[in-house]
Amino acid sequence: MNLKLLDVSILLCYLISMLMIGWYYRNKARQNKESYLMGGKKLPWYMLGLSDASDMFDISGTMWMVSLCFVYGFKSIWIPWLWPVFNQVFNMMFLAKWLRRSNANTGAEWLVTRFGLKGRGVKSSHNVTVVFALIGCLGFLAYGFIGLGKFIEIFVPWAVVKDYVPFDIAPQYVAHFYGIIFTLFAMFYSIIGGLHSIVVGDVIKYAIMTVGCVAIGIIAVNHLHASGGKVNVPNGWTDPFFGMRLDMDWSGIFKDANQKIKDDGYGLFGVFFMMMLFKGIFASLAGPAPNYDMQKMLSTRSPKDASKMTGFVSLILLPVRYTMITGLTVLGLLYFKQLNLKDAGTGTDFEKILPAVINGFLPVGILGLVLTGLFGAFMGTFSGTLNAAQAYIVNDIYLKYVNPAASTKKIMAMNYIVGVLVVVVGVILGFFAKDVNSILQWIVGALYGGYIASNVLKWYWWRFNANGFFWGMVAGIAAAMVFPFIFTGLPLYNWPWLFLISISGCVIGTYSAPATDIDVLKNFYKTVRPWGFWAPVKELVMSEDPSFVPNKGFKLDMMNVVLGVIAQLCLTILPMYLILWMKTPLIVTVIILAVIITILKKTWWNKLEN
Repeated sequence: MNLKLLDVSILLCYLISMLMIGWYYRNKARQNKESYLMGGKKLPWYMLGLSDASDMFDISGTMWMVSLCFVYGFKSIWIPWLWPVFNQVFNMMFLAKWLRRSNANTGAEWLVTRFGLKGRGVKSSHNVTVVFALIGCLGFLAYGFIGLGKFIEIFVPWAVVKDYVPFDIAPQYVAHFYGIIFTLFAMFYSIIGGLHSIVVGDVIKYAIMTVGCVAIGIIAVNHLHASGGKVNVPNGWTDPFFGMRLDMDWSGIFKDANQKIKDDGYGLFGVFFMMMLFKGIFASLAGPAPNYDMQKMLSTRSPKDASKMTGFVSLILLPVRYTMITGLTVLGLLYFKQLNLKDAGTGTDFEKILPAVINGFLPVGILGLVLTGLFGAFMGTFSGTLNAAQAYIVNDIYLKYVNPAASTKKIMAMNYIVGVLVVVVGVILGFFAKDVNSILQWIVGALYGGYIASNVLKWYWWRFNANGFFWGMVAGIAAAMVFPFIFTGLPLYNWPWLFLISISGCVIGTYSAPATDIDVLKNFYKTVRPWGFWAPVKELVMSEDPSFVPNKGFKLDMMNVVLGVIAQLCLTILPMYLILWMKTPLIVTVIILAVIITILKKTWWNKLEN
């Protein structure tokens, strides 16, 4: 264990500060439900953007990305399209402002804007959205829990603390034990202060994390220079482009990397990429999932601020995060044999590269900063996810069905109780997780596959109703829950079947019930102003109000999306070229990025409405 007094002091100061922030904002959080869950919808867009970026900068995801970067090199920039990461671009260009125009507090409450309060399937559509949101939140809590435990295990080996603990723990559950300890701490901080304390804490954590990431990048450059400027990698590792097959052979270097490629199922990289792209476009058109990302958009002051916030996320997250990822990958490649990542009977655990490198090669002080930033990353992701789960249970279950007239005092008490219960269930689920990647693959490849069809159609097809939404969601989620027991292999490859099952449920459900009340549709079309297949509603609206101007921005939005995705890729790969000092690709990337930013200033930023 390489932690020194200075490193531990930095971490303790941060943890104490977070508790103080939570305690400071407790009174503001208690003012009412909206203040606790949404910050009163008064927080600046750039602070919400920083908070959202911090929530995405989690330990588990970063461990996973470092392992990907190590094995797949520059081609790893495409694999996060599994989420898909470019959904932020779709949100930035048009979907965030569409969502915010509803003025709702949760995704389930937003459905009232689209389907109204009466009609067949309305109540069911609301309930299935709540169920999906809670399943997703619990999955992400389990994902963060197991990642945190594996991270701590590197820094605090069980042999160091077992003599001070009055019970024995099997080796396979040491990570879970550590995860429980720090999850309890994060739970206390998150529940006390509501969204105000979460956002302020995230901003502080982002500042710490940025310093740590830049320091890691500089350290990696110095070590790379000292070793002659080269890392021992297979052909194609530094090339972001690919063919139908990955064709990356680690034989003679680190043979376990070949086994990871086989286990991941990414050998046919061209097929994998096309599946990611196909799924990713539909997932992005569906809009933000009902998690902390959506909650931050709904918490902005206006639709314009919602667009700015989502655009800000990629700009401040990707260069900083990939400076850390690339720096840790370079150090891992240079000193891999010293990291001791072998697990008995399971081969090399590449997800432990991040904590092993940090523990072995960062100097005193910098180690404390990075460790603090990563603990803060866990707390940010945890608190944002917990806040979203609380919002759905309290706002969409308790206040809707149990006690609609609850006083503020009762609402706050329910938030506290719900927060504790959600954490307990998330931790229990974490015990059933094989590793970070297994949870991630299920969430993005299976569960979200059942979400997409209903949530695409709700934006773009006027005839789609609440009954269709419900049956599309039920069919997709049920299939997602069953498929892992029927099919083996990468969940992503089962997604087309999930999508077909879900879309069938949508269409059958829609035509088995009357269309949504026309007044609800007209109000939705005038308020949200989507483009898509809305001709009958548009004609009615314009006949009543000839001054109404329909949304004709489809082509411009799609052009901006393409430019935005390219810019996002540039922001991702720029620090990789910089740390490895690949000068020509670096210059080309900077030029492309500058041109795109200039264009988007005219085609997006200048056109954001007040």
